[in-house]
Amino acid sequence: MLRTRVITALLLVAGLALILFVMPPLAAVLTFAAVAALAAWEWGGLMKQDQPARVMYAFVLLLFCWQLTVAAPELVPGLLGLSAAFWILVVPFWFRYKWALAGNDFFGYLIGALVILPTWAAMVALHAVSTWLMLAVMALVWVADISAYFAGRAFGKHGKRKLAPTISPGKTWEGVAGAVVGVLIYGSIVLGFSPLGEKIPLAWPLLGLLLILLTAVSVMGDLFESLLKRQAGIKDSSGLLPGHGGVLDRIDALTSTLPLAALILYFVRS
Repeated sequence: MLRTRVITALLLVAGLALILFVMPPLAAVLTFAAVAALAAWEWGGLMKQDQPARVMYAFVLLLFCWQLTVAAPELVPGLLGLSAAFWILVVPFWFRYKWALAGNDFFGYLIGALVILPTWAAMVALHAVSTWLMLAVMALVWVADISAYFAGRAFGKHGKRKLAPTISPGKTWEGVAGAVVGVLIYGSIVLGFSPLGEKIPLAWPLLGLLLILLTAVSVMGDLFESLLKRQAGIKDSSGLLPGHGGVLDRIDALTSTLPLAALILYFVRS
C-alpha cells in the first residue's frame, strides 16, 4: 500500500511539473478542467447517483468551465465571492445540522458546482498571475495539514479537545492551533523572502489575519468532504488515484482555500 501511494505521488508530482513548467499555459487550463470534471464525477458518487448521471454531471461542469473561459470571464470574481460566502457563512451551519446531499438531486448538483467550479476558476486565475503563486497557496494547505497532524499527535493525543468528533474523530483543537502556527511561519518565510511578497502588498498584521482565515477554511474544506463521505458510507471519493483515494480526497481543503485566496488577490490587485 505504501509503495503504491509513493509511486502515485511521484507520478502526480512529475506530471504536474511537466504541465506547469514545460508545456504551454493552455495545457494547465485544460488539466485544471479535467480535474474539475473528475471531481464532478466523484461528487455524483457522494450523491449516490448512477454512472450515466455522474458522467453527465462531469460533462456539464466541463461546459461551464469552457463558458467561463471564453464567454464570461467577468463572472469569475462573483463566482469566487459566492464560494467564499458559502464556506464562511453556510458551511458552519452545514456542520451543525448535518445536511445531506442524497435525496435532493438539484440541491446536490448546485452545491457541487459551487464547490468545484470556483476551485477550477481559482487555479486558472492564480496560475495566470504566477505558477509559483498558485503552488504557494496550495503549499499553504499542505503545511496546515502537516502542522495539524504533528501538533495533534504531540498535544492532542489524549483526545480531550476534539474538533468535530462526529465528523472526523482524529482532529483536535490542538491540531488546528498547530496548523495556524505552521501557516504563519510558512507565510512569513514565503512573503518575506521571496518575490511573491511583491504580488501581495499588504501590511503584516492584515496578512497574518488573512493567513489565519485561509487556515480556518482549509480545515473546513477537509471536514466538509469527510462529512459527505461519512453520510454516503464510503471511505474514499473514488479509487482513481491508487493509494490516495480520489481527486476530491486530494483537493478537499483546496476547494475552500483556493477560491478565497484568488478572491483576496483579486481585491489586492484591483
